[in-house]
Amino acid sequence: MLKNLRLSLILTSIALLSITTLTPARAFDDQPKLGLEELSRLDTLPRFKKSVRVDSISSYDRTGGNDDGFSGKNSFVRKEGDGLVIADLKGPGVIYRIWTPTPTDDTMEFYFDGDVEPRLSMKYREIFDGAHAPFLAPFSSFGSGGFYTYLPLPYQKSCKIIIRAKVVQFYQVNYATYAEGTQVTTFTPNQPDLSGEPMRRAQRLFSKHGMDLTTDVVAEGTALHTTRTIRNITPGKPVMIFEANKGGRIAGIRFKPASAFAGKDRSMVLKIYWDGDKQPAVNSPAGDFFGYSWGEPAARSLVIGSDGGTAYSYFPMPFDKSARIELVSEKPGSAPVQVQAEIITADTPRRKDEGKFYAIWRQENPTTQGKPFNYVTTNGHGHLVGVTLQAQGSVPGITPFFEGDDQAWLDGELTIHGTGSEDFFNGGWYDVPGRWEARASYPVSGCLDYIRPMARSGAYRLFLTDAYAFHKSIKMDMEHAPERNDFVADYVGVSYLYLEDRPTTDWSIPAQPLRAVRDPKRLVFTPGWYIPIHSFSMERATVAKKNERIGRNDERFISVRATGEDVFGPHHISFLCSIPATGKYRVIIEPLNGPEGTRVQLFQNEHAVGKMVDTFAAARARGAGIDMGTLDLREGTNQVFFKIFGREGKPEKVGLDLVTLILEKVN
Repeated sequence: MLKNLRLSLILTSIALLSITTLTPARAFDDQPKLGLEELSRLDTLPRFKKSVRVDSISSYDRTGGNDDGFSGKNSFVRKEGDGLVIADLKGPGVIYRIWTPTPTDDTMEFYFDGDVEPRLSMKYREIFDGAHAPFLAPFSSFGSGGFYTYLPLPYQKSCKIIIRAKVVQFYQVNYATYAEGTQVTTFTPNQPDLSGEPMRRAQRLFSKHGMDLTTDVVAEGTALHTTRTIRNITPGKPVMIFEANKGGRIAGIRFKPASAFAGKDRSMVLKIYWDGDKQPAVNSPAGDFFGYSWGEPAARSLVIGSDGGTAYSYFPMPFDKSARIELVSEKPGSAPVQVQAEIITADTPRRKDEGKFYAIWRQENPTTQGKPFNYVTTNGHGHLVGVTLQAQGSVPGITPFFEGDDQAWLDGELTIHGTGSEDFFNGGWYDVPGRWEARASYPVSGCLDYIRPMARSGAYRLFLTDAYAFHKSIKMDMEHAPERNDFVADYVGVSYLYLEDRPTTDWSIPAQPLRAVRDPKRLVFTPGWYIPIHSFSMERATVAKKNERIGRNDERFISVRATGEDVFGPHHISFLCSIPATGKYRVIIEPLNGPEGTRVQLFQNEHAVGKMVDTFAAARARGAGIDMGTLDLREGTNQVFFKIFGREGKPEKVGLDLVTLILEKVN
C-alpha cells in the first residue's frame, strides 16, 4: 500500500524534463521578406505587423441587406471593357487571401504596378484547384463549399484584379497596406522562390496540420525543452501543469487524453499567466480553446486542435520573466481526471517587437436583438490571429443566423466586412449537401459542425499572414441574422490575439452552470431537404424529393410511392437521426395529406409503437403535427422506422408525403 501511495505521489506531483532538442537550421533572414517567405514563418507570428492598415474588399450588400453576391450587383468596383474590376489597390501592399464559393471558368487577370498587360492570367477556378502554379496546394485549395488561396501577392505601387465575365458573385480579398517608402518586391510569375525552397517550405508547413509544429514556431537553431507531467485534476483545486521563472517562450502545449476536456459542462478551464500577472492571459474552457464542438474534439488545424487523442496548441507564446499553466476542474462532485501534459519551451525571452498571447472566451446567450455578437473589443496595439465559433439557434430545424456577416473595426474604422458566416470561415453554402454540412478540418479553417435539426453550426479560422493588425483598437463582431441581427441564438467564441498590453475588456468567464452547453429539447428534421435514409422498401417502391405549392406556401417533402407489399411485408422508410442526449423522445410527423396518402405507423424492432395514422385527404394540405409514439433513443445516431400501409380496403397502393419529422425530449 505504501508503494502504491508513493507511485501516486510521483504521478500527480513530479515533472520530468526530457532531453533538449535543436530546431533544424533554416536559411532565413531574421525578418522575412513581405510575400511568400511570410507564409512559412510561424516563428514571427507574435511580432507586431509593419502594416499601416489591414483591409478587405468583398461583395457584401452596401444597403445592409443580404444580397452579398447573389445578384452580382455588389460584386465589382467598376466595369472596364468586357471585364469587371473586383479590386484596385494602391501600394506598397500585399494581398494575403482570396476567397469565393462561386468560381467560374472565366479569366481572372492580375495587373501589377500599372501594367498595361496582365502579369498573371488564368481561369478563376484554376486559382483554387491547387494544381496550377503558382497557386499550389495546400495553401490554395477548397473544401466545405469554399475556395481559397493564401499565396501572398505583393505589389510596390498597385494591384488591379479583373475578371472577364458579365457577372461575378461572392468574393473576398484580404490585403495589407504598408507605409510609403516600404520596399516591396512586386510579384512576378517567374520569380525563383515560386519554384524553389520557399515554395516547398510553405507547402510542407500547410501539410502539417495535426502534426508537431514546435520546430516551426521558433527561430532556427533554437534549443527546445520538453517538460512532461502527469497530474490528477481534482474538482475545485487549481493544478499547476507548468511553471517557468525566467524569460522564454512556449512552443507547444499537448494534453492527453483529449477526452479529459470533453463534455457539455465546459467544466475544465485552462489558465495561462505571464510575468506575475494576477489575471490569466488565457482563461477559457479547455475544450473550447482547443477547438472543440459542443464538448467534442473537432478542430485539427495547424496550431490548435486534437489528433490521435491529444489536444494541442502550437501558438508561439513569448514571455518576459515567468509563465504558469494551470488546469481547474469546476465540475462539482466528479472524480479526479488524470491528464498527461507535454509543454515544449525555448529559453528565448519575448522580443521588444513581440506581443504577449491572449485567448478571450465570450458567450452571448441569448444574443441581443439588433446587435451583433462581439468577439472582442479592446484598445491597444496588437493583432488578431484566430477565432472559433459555436452558434446554436433558438428555433430547431433552421440556421438563418449563419447568414450574418463578420465585421472588424481596426483603429476605429470598419475595414473588414464579410459576406456571410460560413464565408468568413472559408466555406460556402451552408446546409447544402457536399458543402457546408458536416465537420471538416483544413490547415487554417474548418467546420466544427453543422447540424440543422439542432440548429447548430460552428467553425474556426486562423489569421497567419492575414492577421488583423491594429495600432489603437480592435472591435470584432459577427452578425446573427441575414439582416438586423434579429435571430436570437447562443453564440460562443474564442479570440486568439497578441497584444502589447493586457486587454482593456473584461475576459473573465461565467460560472460553470451558466456556460454549459444546452442541448435543444426539440429536434426538427426535414426529409425533403436532406436527412440520411437508413433504408426503404426493397421492391415495388420509389422515393423522391419534391416541392409543391400548397396554398401560399412552397412545401418541400419526401415522397414514398409503392404498390402491393415489399418482399419482407409492408413497405417502409427508415431515417437516421442524430440525437444530442440519451432519453425518451416523442416522435411527431407533419405529413402532406392528399388523395394518394395512406396509413403510416412508427415501429421499433418490429414492434408497433403508437397508433396508425391515415394521411388520406380529399384535397392537398399540410397536416398538423401528429404524435406517433415515444422511443428510447441514445446520444448519437438512431434509426426512426416507419411502416406504410395501403388504405383500408385498398391495400394495393401505398403513399406517404413527409414534410417534417420532429423529436421532442420528454425526460
